[in-house]
Amino acid sequence: MNDSILKPFGLHIKQLRKDAALSQEELAARSGLDRTYISGIERGLRNVSLINLFKLAKA
Repeated sequence: MNDSILKPFGLHIKQLRKDAALSQEELAARSGLDRTYISGIERGLRNVSLINLFKLAKA
C-alpha cells in the first residue's frame, strides 16, 4: 500500500522541483533538508512528515 502512495507522490515532487529548475541540492538548501532525504522522497522510499512537507512547500 505505501508503495502505491509514496512512488507517485515522489514523482510529483520531482516534477515540481524540475519545473522550478531546481537541483536536489538547491531544494535541500532552501528547505533545510538533506539532499539524500530529497532523493529518498523522489524515489518513493521516504514517508514525509507533515513538518517536512511544509518545508518543501515553502522552498
